Amino acid sequence: MLTQQQLLALHYLFPISAKVVTQLTEISPTSLRKSLPISAKKAQQIFHNYEKIQHYDFLSYYAQQHITPIMYIDNAYPTMLLNSYDAPSLLYAKGNINLLQQMAIAIIGSRKAGLYTKVVLEAIIPPLIKANTVIVSGLAKGADTYAHEHTIACGGQTIAVLGHGFYHMYPRENELLAEKIATEHLLLTEFAPHMPPARHHFPMRNRIISGLSQALVVTEAAMRSGTLITTEFALEEGKDVFVVPGPIHSPLSQGTNYLLQEGAIPIINGNQIIDAMQLIFLNHGK
Repeated sequence: MLTQQQLLALHYLFPISAKVVTQLTEISPTSLRKSLPISAKKAQQIFHNYEKIQHYDFLSYYAQQHITPIMYIDNAYPTMLLNSYDAPSLLYAKGNINLLQQMAIAIIGSRKAGLYTKVVLEAIIPPLIKANTVIVSGLAKGADTYAHEHTIACGGQTIAVLGHGFYHMYPRENELLAEKIATEHLLLTEFAPHMPPARHHFPMRNRIISGLSQALVVTEAAMRSGTLITTEFALEEGKDVFVVPGPIHSPLSQGTNYLLQEGAIPIINGNQIIDAMQLIFLNHGK
């Protein structure tokens, strides 16, 4: 198994999963090529860069940046995420890492979501907060932003999972919101601080949103969207997916209404979620 220093150095270059780390007994071009879906040239490049930084004091560096690295073997690493699909070997956190051990519900939806989602969240979020539930979302435009903002406005706690490192912000208009979450709530990512947003990062981000949460709430979603990818992760993990029905003529309701056809649980307020998951909420309160 890799040491903490080895993992911090390797992960700075490539976001490897916990499963891969358990298979690595050494870091070499050959072992990287065998364990990762990369070419021999890419493996050689990673190893070359690894040799340059392998002795760098990452722990001190992250402490100076108010970043907490959480390894998959640390007590702070959430058990449910570790047991999920392709769990990250390392998380980078800014804020209150104790939120990772609390009851959490993910709320997601379209980046184009508007007034309908805002109205829906006013009915869904307050009862969840009253039940001491952390709201998880992805800090994207639209539904994610509304979920974070309304949770904060109602006095609740929220976790924002990013598809990039902390030295970047996407979307830029959420920079102030991200700063507030990092100070009073929790920002989380599996990407080293210098890594910029990339298209393939966001499906990876979605599996973490699902893995952190006991259940998933979908407000508005088109048929082909990242929202439906996240619901697939949740369903594969046997989690409840709660869906808000939408107007049949709205493109942003096609995905949600499809999920209802496939057996998702229809909801119109947060109390329905609490009733449906009563045993989990009761155990959480003990």
